[in-house]
Amino acid sequence: MGAALRRIQVGSALSAFGLGFTVPYLYVYVAQVRDLGAGTAGVVLAVFAMAALAVLPFTGRVIDRRGPLSVLVVASGTASVGAVALGLSGGVTSSVLSAAVLGAGTAVMQPALATMLVRCSDASTRTRVFAMQFFLQNLGLGVGGLVGGQLVDVGRPSSFTVLFLIEAAMFVVLGVVAATVRMPHAPTALATGTAAPRSGLRVLLSHRAMVQLCVLGFVIFFACYGQFESGLAAYGTEAAGIAPSTLGVALAANTAVIVLAQFVVLRLVERRRRSRVIAWVGLIWAFAWIVAGYAGLGHGSQTMATAAMISTYALFGLGEAMLSPTVAPLVADLAPEAMVGQYNSAFALVKQLALAVGPAVGGPMGASLHGPYIVTFVLFSLGISVLALKLGRRLTTVQDNPSLASVPSRVVAVSLPEGGPATVPATAH
Repeated sequence: MGAALRRIQVGSALSAFGLGFTVPYLYVYVAQVRDLGAGTAGVVLAVFAMAALAVLPFTGRVIDRRGPLSVLVVASGTASVGAVALGLSGGVTSSVLSAAVLGAGTAVMQPALATMLVRCSDASTRTRVFAMQFFLQNLGLGVGGLVGGQLVDVGRPSSFTVLFLIEAAMFVVLGVVAATVRMPHAPTALATGTAAPRSGLRVLLSHRAMVQLCVLGFVIFFACYGQFESGLAAYGTEAAGIAPSTLGVALAANTAVIVLAQFVVLRLVERRRRSRVIAWVGLIWAFAWIVAGYAGLGHGSQTMATAAMISTYALFGLGEAMLSPTVAPLVADLAPEAMVGQYNSAFALVKQLALAVGPAVGGPMGASLHGPYIVTFVLFSLGISVLALKLGRRLTTVQDNPSLASVPSRVVAVSLPEGGPATVPATAH
């Protein structure tokens, strides 16, 4: 990677490290440490998520107009302020407002970072760039959660304040590191002598391949990420009878598989069709849900049930490692040059919607409707495979398999609405 990419990746990893310090303990902090109750803690977590839904619809256009660098610097500063405020909050109103600021800042950072990675890479390197980001972010989250767990003490609110201050410092570091990056200049209509390209929500919604990818993305995040700490956790403790502490082991197994398998998996998938790789992920996750079904409904020993639940989380990690070099780069390759930020923001919005709906649907089902819960998500996982294969029919050869690109340049073939050009030329980096 070049110097710009290295700095972006380091900043992204450090911000994930900061998030790992606080996110696993946010509920405990609000409900027990600040003694605001479970209801307030639930509101704080909901506001943290809803803030992302409020800002993401406007983020993409700002990124495309102002550039991802300036947006990332502002977002990291905003998130830093929110983290400090939350660490010092002792009342309901201040905690809710602080969570809103923190949630909005962290949400905007996602598409801004993704757009910076796109600007600093090309079709031949983008797969590895996004795989590296996913690897470093998971490593940062895991290490941050591990270190944070050694520092916190429910009896000492100041120990949690220290965690939030460390998180805020990591966001500041991200902003400082990002500010030193020299971004390649995207071509403008004036420089190229062409008419300004069309952009906006109407263009995005008329791009059928992108719409299909957003639907696929919603199902992916709903059936996996939206269940980790809600439905699947409730099912594991209620149906499989595993101890709550075992969920921590299962999540550690998930992270370990991602960290250990990411680059092995990358070598296996980077020269294969993206749609086929995503379809395989659906099959792997369907098998993972079947294993989870055995844990809670198989009437085996407690040891076997525990092993099955841990294996379920590990299988999800394998699928995640396969998705990281396929889905995010595909969003970038579908986007016209003038709309990279809007495409990344739209996909981030879809992800947040799935993460909001997933716990609301999966939590009650996982706690009480054990059989239907497993069947539902086996079917959703198989749906991922079907949707991926359908999406593959709308992709160009290079979009589906970028290793076939003969010239490593930022020439993005897109399926624009009827009457639009077949390709959108862009700057080679």
